[in-house]
Amino acid sequence: MKTYNIKIVAITFGIFAMLALPDMAEAQRMRGAAAGRGAARPTTTRQAPSRTTSRSPSRPATTRTASRPTVNKASNSSSRPTLNGGSSRVTNKVNNNSKVANIKDNKIGNNSGNNIGNRVNIDNSKNVNVNVRNNRNVAYRPPYRPYPRPPVIWGGFGFSCFRPYYYHPFTPFYWGPMWHPWGFFIATLATTAIIVSVENQKYHYDQGVFYEESDGGYVVVEAPQGATVKVIPNDAQIVEVSPTVNNYYYGGTYYEKENGEYTVVPPPAGAIVDQLPEGAEEVKIGDETYVKYGDTYYLPVQVDGRDVYEIAQVEEAK
Repeated sequence: MKTYNIKIVAITFGIFAMLALPDMAEAQRMRGAAAGRGAARPTTTRQAPSRTTSRSPSRPATTRTASRPTVNKASNSSSRPTLNGGSSRVTNKVNNNSKVANIKDNKIGNNSGNNIGNRVNIDNSKNVNVNVRNNRNVAYRPPYRPYPRPPVIWGGFGFSCFRPYYYHPFTPFYWGPMWHPWGFFIATLATTAIIVSVENQKYHYDQGVFYEESDGGYVVVEAPQGATVKVIPNDAQIVEVSPTVNNYYYGGTYYEKENGEYTVVPPPAGAIVDQLPEGAEEVKIGDETYVKYGDTYYLPVQVDGRDVYEIAQVEEAK
C-alpha cells in the first residue's frame, strides 16, 4: 500500500513537471526579449558638414559700391525732387540690355544692398555709354584735358577726377514746387507746357521738367538727350565745361546753349555742381564714397571752401 502511494505521488509530480516546465521556459524567453528591447542604444552623432561661404567684395554702389549706375532703380511716390537720373518711377522699368561690367555698389544708409546695376560700354569715341532707358542716356562726356593722376580702380573700372576727395554727407536738394522727381504723376499739365519730340518720341516740357503721357495723366521722366527747348528756369547753374564752353544745370539735367536754344546733353566729366537731387545715393568706391545719380558718379570735393560734387569719368580698367 505504501509503495502504491509512492507511485501515485511520483506520477503526479511527473505530470506537474511536464505541465509547468514549458510555461517557465516561455516566461524566461519573454523576459529575455523584453530586456533586449529595453536596452538603450548608443547615440550616433553626425557632425554637419561645414560650408564655406565666400562673398565677393561689394562694388561701388550706391553707396549702393558701384551701380548697378544702378541706375539704382524703384518706384517713388514722393513729390520731392530727384536729379536727372533719379530711380523713382511709376511706369514699368526698361530692361537693361547693356553689357554691364560687374561693378557692385555698397549702398550707404537705409538702402543697404549690393547693386550697382548698370554696365558701362566703352565705344570708339571714348564716351561711356550706358544702354538703359531705350539708349537715350550717356553717363558723361570726357573732359577737355587729361587727368593729373591715375584713376581709382574698383570693380574692373577706373574712376578719374581732377580734385581731391573731400567727403561731406549727401543731402538731397529741392528745386521748388514746379520741379518733380522721376516717377511723379500729375493729372494735368500747366498751360505753359510744350511738346518736344526726340527720335519720334513725344514728351511734354514745363519749367525744367520732362513728362510722358501715362494712364489718365503724365509721369515725370529723365530729360531725353537731344531734346531742345527755348527756355530753362532762371536759377539754372552755370557749369564750366572748358575755358571756352559752359553748360547749364538744373534739377539734374545739363543743357548746352546754341542759337538761343537749350539742348539736353550728357553730364560733362570734370565739371562741378553744387547740389544733387533726391534719388541719388551714396556708394563706396574703394575707400571713397561717391554719390551716384542715374548712370553718373559724383565725387564729393571742396572748392573755395564750398562742398560740391565733381562729375567722375568712369572707364574700364586696362
